[in-house]
Amino acid sequence: MKTIKINGAKLAYEFRGSGEIPLVMVHGGMLSGLNWNWVVPHLEDQFRILIYDRRGHGNSERPDGEVNIHKHVADLAALIEEFKLAPAWVAGQSSGSNIILRLASGRPDLFRGIITHEPALLSLIADDPAKTPMLEGFGQLHAAVVEQIASGDHSGAARLFVESGLGKGLWAKFPPEFRQNVIDNVPGFYDDSRDPDDLTFDLEWIKGFNRPALMTLGDETAPVFPMVIDKLVEVMPSAEVRNFTGTGHVIQAELPEKFAEAITSFVHRHAA
Repeated sequence: MKTIKINGAKLAYEFRGSGEIPLVMVHGGMLSGLNWNWVVPHLEDQFRILIYDRRGHGNSERPDGEVNIHKHVADLAALIEEFKLAPAWVAGQSSGSNIILRLASGRPDLFRGIITHEPALLSLIADDPAKTPMLEGFGQLHAAVVEQIASGDHSGAARLFVESGLGKGLWAKFPPEFRQNVIDNVPGFYDDSRDPDDLTFDLEWIKGFNRPALMTLGDETAPVFPMVIDKLVEVMPSAEVRNFTGTGHVIQAELPEKFAEAITSFVHRHAA
């Protein structure tokens, strides 16, 4: 991957594909741009794809020792502008979707449309007493993962996060290179976990976004993610939801071809 200086940090990036439609892909937590290697081959003939390592992840720097959602959002905006991709289609997964939605709220001019898989905006359901036990469980898991990272056990932290947070038995289903990618990016997750704004969002921010929006969801995912998507759809009348069978939170590794097909068909349907 090449590097470019963005907002004081060297970010690793690469362009893939021979198509003319600009598509930017934003990876989730504990991952890097390699996250998309299963999906990109199914998109290359249709799109000019920018993949990158978020600040503090993969081969990208964190020169000031601080990584947070606000810097991730600023980095995404700067990359789109630097490479003159606007208005671009932008796709993401998990916390990558959080970044996309925050930027779309403030800079809709940068977007042709968005595709988000299971945004991790847990604050959207925090005011529902019925969801409190579920969120407390996630909070306890998060604390246990952070404690394990602090002890130096990155492999154990990665496995605990996947097995307890994303699905029992999922770790063993991942290809070895995917598991290693998760382990290698534990430090980036640790930085993000210390940001109080990381999983927060205000629905008022996104009400004015009128570009095409596709929100995807797996039938094997944690119950919090459908609830988050329901909240977003309430204020985004143009948003569409697509459900996938046989996958959960990490669709890019489990159903890469079907996820790519969903992106392609959605984009072409809104190409006019």
